[in-house]
Amino acid sequence: MRALALLHRWVGAIVGALLALLGITGALLVWRDRLTLVPHAGDAVTHDPAALARVLDSLAAGARPLDRVTLAGEGLGVHQVVFRDGGGAYLSQSGELVARWSSAWQRPELLLFDLHHRLLLGEAGETVNGVAALVGLMLVVSGVVLWWRTRARFRPRLWPARMTSGAIVHHHRDLGVLTAPLLALSLLTGAMMALPAVERLLLAPLGASDRVRPPKLATTDAPTAAPRRFAPLLAATARRFPGAALRRVQWPRGAGAPLALRLRQPSEWTPNGRTFVYADPATLEIVGVADPTTGGAHERMREKLYPLHAAKVGGLAWKLAMTASGLALALLGSLAVYGFWTTRARVSAARRGRRAAVAAKRIAL
Repeated sequence: MRALALLHRWVGAIVGALLALLGITGALLVWRDRLTLVPHAGDAVTHDPAALARVLDSLAAGARPLDRVTLAGEGLGVHQVVFRDGGGAYLSQSGELVARWSSAWQRPELLLFDLHHRLLLGEAGETVNGVAALVGLMLVVSGVVLWWRTRARFRPRLWPARMTSGAIVHHHRDLGVLTAPLLALSLLTGAMMALPAVERLLLAPLGASDRVRPPKLATTDAPTAAPRRFAPLLAATARRFPGAALRRVQWPRGAGAPLALRLRQPSEWTPNGRTFVYADPATLEIVGVADPTTGGAHERMREKLYPLHAAKVGGLAWKLAMTASGLALALLGSLAVYGFWTTRARVSAARRGRRAAVAAKRIAL
């Protein structure tokens, strides 16, 4: 048990700051839509196909190459446009420009998401986050095991009684075990999303993934080519998936890649859905679909990871629960680092003082 306690303390002291960063950014991202402070953000969604087609037609006809358009939906009443050069804009549902940016650094909610998701480091940052989540999960499990010995002294507090080493340790153990279920869920789902190998391993008992991949088009058209009129495609999509909400339009990202329409069916938890309609960007013809409702248990469970992690289901109660999880992780990580290294600094200073005293005594003799 002593070896486990030593490992827990050292690992927590090393990765605690990163876990604290993930916790505080995650807690803020639960309220991302409310933190998107632009005009018309609170507008009700109209679900007008004609108005939506006009907006998409206008964007497709522009000179600036598009990457994707995420449509207004529950919680945010504006369209988010992302251009191929990394810039973007928010549009009202009528197509009015309400905000624009040339870099994600100019929009706090976008910077916050990238910081939480990738540490501003791209794919490498996502991998680091996944590993950190696994380490955090190990700390949660080992922390519960270590707490069991001191369970008789359980005194849950939001803050340590004193900023001393002993008080911080007691607070850390009690707060950790109190929030352990939420922390475990947050860290596990985060690791599964960031590390595909972990997802495949844990979902393997549910069978292999049967996710439909985008079709490869035999075309020589430029990869940024886009349809000039979206109304026929939107109508055909609505006939194919009646009752589904169109959530995103993804422009082709490579030669032979299709235009992708992303929809959310009523049974899906993910806010943007995982239903895809693939279309030839030159002819507007549908060339393939991916319907998660017809898939196996693996994909059905995979679809639940992000909504649970980001509190996109469960209403206000789950938002508050996941906010508490993020704040607890931030508090546990930051105080672990503070308590460990300040204690070691005091111990080192005391040792140096004793050595100096011994040396002075020897000189005096």
